[in-house]
Amino acid sequence: MEKEKELEQPKNGWKKEAWEWLKIIISAAAIAFVLNTFIIANSRVPSGSMETTIMTKDRVIGSRLSYRFADPQRGDIAIFLFPDDESLHYVKRIIGLPGDVIDIIDGHIYLNGSDTPLEEPYIREPMIPEAPMHFEVPEDRYFMLGDNRNHSEDARRWNNTYVKREKLTAKVLFRYFPKIGKIK
Repeated sequence: MEKEKELEQPKNGWKKEAWEWLKIIISAAAIAFVLNTFIIANSRVPSGSMETTIMTKDRVIGSRLSYRFADPQRGDIAIFLFPDDESLHYVKRIIGLPGDVIDIIDGHIYLNGSDTPLEEPYIREPMIPEAPMHFEVPEDRYFMLGDNRNHSEDARRWNNTYVKREKLTAKVLFRYFPKIGKIK
């Protein structure tokens, strides 16, 4: 009788151990799901459109909460649904806010009729001048450009020029691969 009890304990012990591991795995998956769905956004930048701020194939983390509790600001780097194909996520810098008038003349950006171009210390190199462009950002929309303007397929080239407020997924905070660093 005692030998039978000894043989049964390992079976119960194994089941109990498996159940404990299963609970840990399910809890970890649930936490990861909640974090990735409601708190953070993870994105890989496949092109050089944001160089040298974010390099090709860098992985970045953004805060989904940033735009739930505050309005996007000019200069923010955002993860958003590409307006021409919402199955794709893009990463670009917010240049135009709702109601802004943007003129691009001789490779410089002018906001709201200003005679002084926008200061952009983050761009990789000066824009190659092209024909003047004029944009009027509608309410609840944003105008997005890459930091590597000469090699960026951004709002200047899209069919649907502006990004809707609700399509802004997250504000990029930092890079975690291949090296760790804060994004500005």
